[in-house]
Parts: sequence; structure tokens; C-alpha cells
Amino acid sequence: MYSPELVAPMKQDLTDFGFVQLLNSQDVINAIKNDGTTLVVVNSVCGCAAGNARPGVKLAVQNSKKPDVLSTVFAGVDIEATNVAREHMLPFPPSSPSIALFKAGSLVHMLERHHIEGATSEMISANLIEAFNEHC
Repeated sequence: MYSPELVAPMKQDLTDFGFVQLLNSQDVINAIKNDGTTLVVVNSVCGCAAGNARPGVKLAVQNSKKPDVLSTVFAGVDIEATNVAREHMLPFPPSSPSIALFKAGSLVHMLERHHIEGATSEMISANLIEAFNEHC
């Protein structure tokens, strides 16, 4: 588990951009189980979250089509929320960072850590924008 002081700026990087923090299981269920679309970012302290995932997500949500709900959980901090979010991401194994798009409660697009590592923020953004244009 990471200290709240350590991760506060990493959480704020997304919340300043309109992402809602999901802090417990009910928050996750409420965010995912709706008639619209929900993006869930599993945030983390790793370098690929800071250098690739968060910048890529922030670029993508500037698209004209984007999810109705922008949300995030923090691996290693929001334990309960992260575990429930990952249950909804099955059959994909747990990874952080990762990015999942849900439509009407069903997983329709997933970026795992291995898709994020080594990718540029622009590549991640383009991947997400394609999914947003198709599902949102």
C-alpha cells in the first residue's frame, strides 16, 4: 500500500481532468452499471502510468465522442475499489496501469499494461479514440 501523500498528485493528475475517484466497491458498481459508457483507469505509481497512460487518457477524452463517465481507481491504494473494478475486467488479468471501457455495464474495450508500456501517449490516445468513436 502506498501513502496517500505519495499518490495524491498522481490521483489529481486525472481528477483535475474530470475523472471521478472510485474509492469503494459501491462506487465502482454505480459507475459501471449504467445505460451509458464508463471509462475506468486503473492508475498506478509506475513510470508508464505517468509517462504514457495518464497523458494518453487525457488526450483521448478531448475527443468529441467520449465516455459518459470518466473514473479512476488507484492500484495499491484504493484496494477494494480496484479489486471490484478488476472483477469487471475479467477475463483480463489484473494489471496496472490499465484502461477499460464499459458500455451498459459490459466491458467493450481493454488496454492492459503490456499495451501501455512502450507505447506513446499519442498511440494510447489514438487507440482509445477509436474505441470511443465506436462505442460512445
